[in-house]
Amino acid sequence: MLRVLLILSLQQPNGRTNGDSWLGPDKVKHFFMAAFVQSVAYGSIRAAGASHGSSLVAASAVTAGVSIGKEMWDARGNGTASFRDLTWDAAGAGAATLLLRHSVH
Repeated sequence: MLRVLLILSLQQPNGRTNGDSWLGPDKVKHFFMAAFVQSVAYGSIRAAGASHGSSLVAASAVTAGVSIGKEMWDARGNGTASFRDLTWDAAGAGAATLLLRHSVH
């Protein structure tokens, strides 16, 4: 995680964003994809017999792994690595978690 943050901070010298806005279609995709991953992971883990709480924790770990992995892949020259993308991923995962916490279990 620390390595990813360091790479992301070095990608954008002098505070320039290189077109990486906080808002835009890419950020909406990050939000909903992370929410989707969180929901599918939760459902899969829950279906395997884990408790509600354990499933939420494990799904969060899966979503974090997918999100960080995507940014590491981008940082290796396959896209544009972005701390802002990770922020939107976290927001999507958090929104899904709030919905799942209040679902019937």
